[in-house]
Amino acid sequence: MTDFARATHVGSLLRPPRLLQARAEHAAGRLPEPELRVIEQESILEALAVQRDSGIGPYTDGEYLRTDFMSRLTEHVDGFAEQAPSLEWQSGDRTEEDSSILRLVGGKLAYRERFTDREAALLATHAPGPYKISLPEVTNFVIANWDAQVSGPHYPSRGDIVEDLSAVLQQEAAALAADGVQHVQIDAPCFIAFANPRILALLESEGIDPRALLRRCIEADAAVVRLLAERGVRVGMHICRGNYRGQWFNEGFYDDIAADVFGGVPVDHWLLEYDTERAGTFEPLQHVPAGTGVVLGLITTKTGELEDPDDLARRVDEAARFVPLDSLAVSPQCGFASEVQGNPLTWDEQRRKLDLTAAVAERVWGTA
Repeated sequence: MTDFARATHVGSLLRPPRLLQARAEHAAGRLPEPELRVIEQESILEALAVQRDSGIGPYTDGEYLRTDFMSRLTEHVDGFAEQAPSLEWQSGDRTEEDSSILRLVGGKLAYRERFTDREAALLATHAPGPYKISLPEVTNFVIANWDAQVSGPHYPSRGDIVEDLSAVLQQEAAALAADGVQHVQIDAPCFIAFANPRILALLESEGIDPRALLRRCIEADAAVVRLLAERGVRVGMHICRGNYRGQWFNEGFYDDIAADVFGGVPVDHWLLEYDTERAGTFEPLQHVPAGTGVVLGLITTKTGELEDPDDLARRVDEAARFVPLDSLAVSPQCGFASEVQGNPLTWDEQRRKLDLTAAVAERVWGTA
């Protein structure tokens, strides 16, 4: 992993107020599309400058062209309904239901048009160094976007959407490789659903074998990864527990899925949430194949409180008991804004988190 950044981040950044206002004005019909695009590009340039100044890489566009981390796909692929699922989000002291993000599967899923081409073009033109494009993966949709009434007439079981989604992702992945994109990140917040007792009970109530469904999703993701790897693209996969305005969706440790997931998806590196005790220990990292990198998501994006760099360096040392230090890196645990409103921290707090990430990498490895 020595050719990959020791200090990286998952991708999304808080949207500047000017961008949020421009989006609202455009939606209301008061701002023409060309003017919105100018503001989007200027906002992305600001995001790139923040990453450059912090020493974070590879670069992203902050996901500033997205409403949420999956929205580019759901807006440009046939088969998604206008209805949104109602998801239970956890915050530690309460549970909230919210349906303002995501869209239910409501028809046969089919690739209609490119959905990351503009992001790739902007980064190819403006990124000061290596950049990455993120794609969602099939498990997200299997867990969060299937509904018996809305999706069932087209896909009787939630697992039935797996192959069609994988085909969609493979088409976009092939196009990204043709664009010359060298780094792709696949975001998988719902793998932990297969370690979540609440979700496991739900699947079993539907007559689904959770382990068989997990392995079906793994193989679908592996097909996307293999396609990219065959075209010379480096691939990372990010696993967290959901990230919505400082809340999370899933509970569970890596232990229950590590052997299947780490051994089954042939990525170059994993980006793993490890900012709280909800993630468990580093012991499951023993299932990561030799030569595969691990980015430790030690720094939370859910609050603005700054972590102790001594504690972070100590935790890197702990992880090095299971993965060689030369195969490790550090990052925030997830994006700062997986959907447009973002997490409850300020722009300055976000910058300090990125600076801290780079400082820890410098301390541990002598370089970011």
